[in-house]
Amino acid sequence: MLPTTLDEAVSALSAVPAAVPVAGGTDLMADVNSGQLRPAALVGLGRISEIRGWSYQDGYAVLGAGLTHARMGSADFAALIPALAAAARAAGPPQIRNAGTLGGNIVGASPTGDALPVLAALEATLSIAGPEGARRELPVSHLLAGMEMLRPSEVVGYVKVPLLHAPQTFLKATSRTGPSRALASVAVVLDPMRRGVRCAVGAVAPMPLRPLEAEQWIASLIDWDGERSLAPEALSAFGEYVAMACIPDPPPEEGADGTSGAVPQLPPAALHLRRTVATLARRGLGRALA
Repeated sequence: MLPTTLDEAVSALSAVPAAVPVAGGTDLMADVNSGQLRPAALVGLGRISEIRGWSYQDGYAVLGAGLTHARMGSADFAALIPALAAAARAAGPPQIRNAGTLGGNIVGASPTGDALPVLAALEATLSIAGPEGARRELPVSHLLAGMEMLRPSEVVGYVKVPLLHAPQTFLKATSRTGPSRALASVAVVLDPMRRGVRCAVGAVAPMPLRPLEAEQWIASLIDWDGERSLAPEALSAFGEYVAMACIPDPPPEEGADGTSGAVPQLPPAALHLRRTVATLARRGLGRALA
């Protein structure tokens, strides 16, 4: 089935409840080829032109869910949302970037999805199309955390991202399992209007993590009316704060008498991951403030 509008896609999914929507198919077809998924039918979203661009609305960029990584990595898009453009450019080899879409990255919700920490840091919102022309909005973070899910026959149409007109960065470290798969990733966004810093860490947990206390602490140290610079020691402390929040020490073991015993040590792999997150957060904030 190849609908040409969102409502047609919703109708197709309603007619065949077991059908699965597909856009770029970079994740879905991998699951099909490996035998993990056997959809009864596919509803292709590639011909829905209305979700392949972007527009502006009341201080937001409204991004079509069909935007490819390649399109988001372009210079004109980078001028709009730099961190999301950087994540799109890091999404993989050209064949993946040309096919993979923003909506697919969100709905697939892979822990290593490069766009996800950026969208979490930007506090983006989804616009979802449902049966009988229904439309509703849902914070991206709620979907990724499983707090709210897509209902039967619903399709993600657009992603609303606030235009902050301020520096933002995305950095990632790749794993040994593939040149583009994230071991850890960090998005840092400055919000001068609210005098805030937003940070989200990807790939270290099933969903992006927001170290809110670290955000509030570092924001209180920034001279928002001046040069917005920080000493190297503050940047390093921020990195450590973020890393400890996302990869905390294990709780102390309980002794035989009920008192707290020794504190277990993190395994070497977790310690390495914590150091990686600290480095990415430090560098990300430093570049945003430069």
